[in-house]
Amino acid sequence: MLEDALGYPLRTDDRVATLIIGGALIVAGVFVLPAFVLQGYLVRVLRSAANGEREAPSFTDWGELFVDGLKLLVVQVAYGVVIAVPIVAALVSLLLGGITGSDAGIAAFGTVSLLLLLTATLVSILVAYVLPAAMTNFAVAGELGAAFDVEALREATLSGRYLVGVLFGVVLGIVIGSVASPFALILIGVPAVFYGQVVSYYCFGRGFAEATDAASEGDAGGDADAAVEFESDQPRTVR
Repeated sequence: MLEDALGYPLRTDDRVATLIIGGALIVAGVFVLPAFVLQGYLVRVLRSAANGEREAPSFTDWGELFVDGLKLLVVQVAYGVVIAVPIVAALVSLLLGGITGSDAGIAAFGTVSLLLLLTATLVSILVAYVLPAAMTNFAVAGELGAAFDVEALREATLSGRYLVGVLFGVVLGIVIGSVASPFALILIGVPAVFYGQVVSYYCFGRGFAEATDAASEGDAGGDADAAVEFESDQPRTVR
């Protein structure tokens, strides 16, 4: 996966233009709307990677990219709310503890707040792990509901292949981003930052696809074995 991921953004005839446009969208993201187009392109990367395509997509059908970017934001916000709930509850608990004014009340609410913050940390890790699968399932299906398909997400996230894809995506994204970021101030490194994002999302998409493909092959193999066993149990007629 490593070699395929690193080469993926460059295996296209318009790779230079794609990297420049992607970098420009990152810079223009402060105006919000270009950020949606960039997110839409990353949706296209997830879909392309999950479908086993070797070449990175091009920046075409910008309206579609914008709409897909908006949908991806909805998915990300929905999963972000899951993280926010225990954090907000912890802050409310601290506030109530301060209002009581008593040492016992402060200690009690402080303990509750600590437990809620611990819960928030664990939930954050879980959400960060599941989110790439949710985004990829949405990208492949083209429907928002696919991002919350519990059965499909469970099937993928419990696979070691998906875990490898996520780890590759996170590590490569951090490494490439760390190398490129210092040069981003003079704009030279911005296309490289975009390159790192594409590499990460490729790993997410491939990890999800390999996990679900393996599960499908396992199910198919189980069905075939069951069919053979069924046939072997049938009485044979000798003519």
